[in-house]
Amino acid sequence: MSDKPRLLIVEDDQGLQRQLRWAYEDYEVLVAGDRQAAIDALRLGEPKVVTLDLGLPPDPDGTSEGFATLAEILALAPDTKVIVASGHGARESALRAISGGAYDFYQKPVDIDELGLIVRRAFHLHAIEAENRRLAESVDGRHAVLGGMITAAPEMLKVARTIERVAGTNVSVMLLGASGTGKELLARGLHDTSRRAGAFVAINCAAIPENLLEAELFGHEKGAFTGAIKTTEGKIEQAEGGTLFLDEVGDIPLALQVKLLRFLQERVIERIGGRKAIPVDTRIVCATHQNLDEMIGDGRFREDLYYRLAEIVVKIPTLAERPGDAGLLARHFLGRFAKEMNPAVKGFTPDALTAIDAWSWPGNVRELENRLKRAVIMADGRLVTAADLDLEAQDEDEALINLKAARERADRKAIRHALARTENNISGAAKLLGISRPTLYDLLKQYDISTA
Repeated sequence: MSDKPRLLIVEDDQGLQRQLRWAYEDYEVLVAGDRQAAIDALRLGEPKVVTLDLGLPPDPDGTSEGFATLAEILALAPDTKVIVASGHGARESALRAISGGAYDFYQKPVDIDELGLIVRRAFHLHAIEAENRRLAESVDGRHAVLGGMITAAPEMLKVARTIERVAGTNVSVMLLGASGTGKELLARGLHDTSRRAGAFVAINCAAIPENLLEAELFGHEKGAFTGAIKTTEGKIEQAEGGTLFLDEVGDIPLALQVKLLRFLQERVIERIGGRKAIPVDTRIVCATHQNLDEMIGDGRFREDLYYRLAEIVVKIPTLAERPGDAGLLARHFLGRFAKEMNPAVKGFTPDALTAIDAWSWPGNVRELENRLKRAVIMADGRLVTAADLDLEAQDEDEALINLKAARERADRKAIRHALARTENNISGAAKLLGISRPTLYDLLKQYDISTA
């Protein structure tokens, strides 16, 4: 067989078979006159697109055999694009075929030019879906790093290496980053990579009222206050031998900061209403999106507590500072949500991928995840569009005055987007960028961009 795309024509009229074969010079055409021959050709040739006449023997004047053939083709090769034709109640048959999984339909008598356009679109769509699947598989297989975080950005890989390096120690770690950048995911990854056998316990300090936060952290004895009907361990005790993640640590009130500092210094706690010092071996990892230096200057956060919590400080870049990651994450989320909520969705249209790359993602990964979930639910077709994502073009406010620096920044961003889009395929990336492979190699070397 040749390297041309394979097109299967299922048609019992031999004259029309010859006409259609002649019309498709750009394809390797396979022909079948009945259901069994069509299935044999499907198994042998694995055509990406099939044109199917619903009026097949032994029911050439009806559609029963055609619909049976359609069902069998899609059962064997669900990604095949099947274009159906019928002169028997064309509208009703077309609607039934589409609902049964057909890609498109055409009416007899055949308009060769119109059918040719439908066939070309079908091959193009099949190629896009196949590329989406390949990239989604590579995302799941090659870019999952610490804590299951998905990235190909050097900035984020550096963060992961730092956390892996300190995971085996008992130092306190502070994660600084904007909301939605994955701080809890990294904290969980740090715990999983450590040698600590206890539990990972997380608490959002901003989500708990001030008068209840102390009890949540340190626990309480029976009868310590109204409603304390039994002795309850706090989060610090629950994380004995493991890790306690304090999210939004900047929201801890000053009075409670003193008690937390004592625990970090002496590694003992006292429950509310208790007088017994309880030794606890719990590692603290904390996170915040607030500027703690300003809070220390304003007297809203204790400096001595800061230095106890921030033995190691890790700054997490925003999604906009990680070129290429938005596309990788989008494919990952689409695969997950499509499987759960809309299996018909297979990938993205080119305009959706462009919009994803161009958007600044002020809400970071959380915003991307939410937009993908909504888009998958609302998508009408097999591919998510930019409109499904509800994305608009955004003006870029470039502050760079130096032309050379601005050009280098634009080059780096474009190259990394292209590498992410093509899964580090140099030929594909060069084609996307409109340059030759040697030129791309020179730029990779000049800007010290790794494709590993």
